[in-house]
Amino acid sequence: MMTIHSVAENALAAFQSYKKTSPVQRAAFLEAIGTELEAQREVLVNIAHQESNLPLARLNGELHRTINQAKLFANLLKEGSWVEATIDTEDLQRVPAKPDTRKMLVPIGPVVVFGASNFPFAFSTAGGDTVSALASGSTVIVKGHSAHAQTSSQVFTAVEKAILSTGMPSHTVQHLLGSGRTVGKELVTHPYVTGVGFTGSFSGGKSLVEYSQQRESPIPVFAEMSSINPVVLFPDTLEKNAAELAKNYAGSITLGAGQFCTNPGILLALQSDALNNFLSLLQGEITKVAPQKMLHTGIYDSYLGSLEKVLSKKGLQVVGKSATAANTGEAAALVASVSGEEFLSNPHFAEEVFGPYSLCVICKDRQQLADILRSLKGQLTTTIMATATDLQAYAELIELQQSLAGRIILNNVPTGVEVNASMVHGGPYPATTDARFTSVGSSAIKRWVRPLCLQNFTDAMLPDALKNGNPLNIWRTVNNGLTKDKIAFG
Repeated sequence: MMTIHSVAENALAAFQSYKKTSPVQRAAFLEAIGTELEAQREVLVNIAHQESNLPLARLNGELHRTINQAKLFANLLKEGSWVEATIDTEDLQRVPAKPDTRKMLVPIGPVVVFGASNFPFAFSTAGGDTVSALASGSTVIVKGHSAHAQTSSQVFTAVEKAILSTGMPSHTVQHLLGSGRTVGKELVTHPYVTGVGFTGSFSGGKSLVEYSQQRESPIPVFAEMSSINPVVLFPDTLEKNAAELAKNYAGSITLGAGQFCTNPGILLALQSDALNNFLSLLQGEITKVAPQKMLHTGIYDSYLGSLEKVLSKKGLQVVGKSATAANTGEAAALVASVSGEEFLSNPHFAEEVFGPYSLCVICKDRQQLADILRSLKGQLTTTIMATATDLQAYAELIELQQSLAGRIILNNVPTGVEVNASMVHGGPYPATTDARFTSVGSSAIKRWVRPLCLQNFTDAMLPDALKNGNPLNIWRTVNNGLTKDKIAFG
């Protein structure tokens, strides 16, 4: 069995070669990963189904998303402007003389990716963290999640085939299993590792950050950790759309047994007859939802423990729960309510309960609603359910939410993340460790790069993205203007 040190050495050695591959070569590699995943679809989906309890339809959809993520970054590489090439040409007539400076984004080096338990494909071995890092030119060490170890290992075989078929350096991607606490600490603290990607619990992410700070040279840990994704239900939409809202949110709260990081864990609304009607309708919808198998016993036990803890708190009332009795390993949906006053007085009500659970906070007035929004910690999403009348009447509360989350949603449920260039799947702490970055979408590549300035280099010494002739034909900022033109001197 290889040691962590030898794995890190291999990753560093591979990086010295891999970082020199062209964008076209790396794009072909990512496309080959997608091709291999598709070729193994039936095997992969069946293994993941056995390990995760997730339904086949969900897993097929997630695998499709994973393949498309690889294609997204391949296309990003082909277009090329993501490197943010910036050129300021020399001016020898100026006093003092102005030097030639050129800047672009370059890969940071070997990174560690921790597989997520709730996404065995899209956030795991060949998921978004891995392919975005590979697109940047960084090499990757994957720490597979124990909850779907066989799935993770099988996905890695697809990655290995892509490495061979495209001629990428050996050890461009490596795969490890073992104790997350032991192996994880060794990986994060190893001096050759330059960055970390993680999706999981707050405690897990916080531990990785602490490990990274123990190093002689601290490194960035991009961790997605905790979010209750508040939804504000404004008065006019409750009056006019209560039945539709109840149906949609019962579905969102219980989607995938509530095991999505964008699950709507808190509903905020002003006290009114319209809210009472909505809660009555929501109760009816929740009772129809049958208990669902959770991913593994660890998540199941955590859900039961968190639920027991929150239900013991003063002032909490159960609005509705699944009418069908749950078997061992199955999560029964539950929606509760609490007054705004009780919510503000007890910080435990704002803690994430990972599963099919949501808490409705009944606010006495708009000031209390504003106070609650200000009291909330950073989130992945916040949602506004409102009519045009609401949007005009409560403009200050809607503006308040812009500082709360990385994605603000109008009149839709938060569950469901589109993978594209404009997506932000991140947010202020503790949703993530760095609100400036996203773990979904093409901008996820920015986590694995750093800016590098080259001063007074000859054209032959420059990387293609910064050469006078612009051989990659990419958009560049030249002397403060965006252009694809060649630089006509030198």
